[in-house]
Amino acid sequence: MPNVGFGELILILVIALIIFGPGKLPSVGSAIGKAFSEFKKASRDITNEVSTEANEKPNTDASKSKEASNS
Repeated sequence: MPNVGFGELILILVIALIIFGPGKLPSVGSAIGKAFSEFKKASRDITNEVSTEANEKPNTDASKSKEASNS
């Protein structure tokens, strides 16, 4: 993902100011911030759930292959 420099950030803010106007810009920024926050929380929850599931369940395929090779 490309890095956004200071100049690009200023350009994005100016375009947002032109599109939304000074009255709506704070509410738009707040909504975007909340959306990013919810996305990060959901990503963290999914990651925790997957890692918990991976740690709780033993790998049944590996134990089956060990039993088959011992027979």
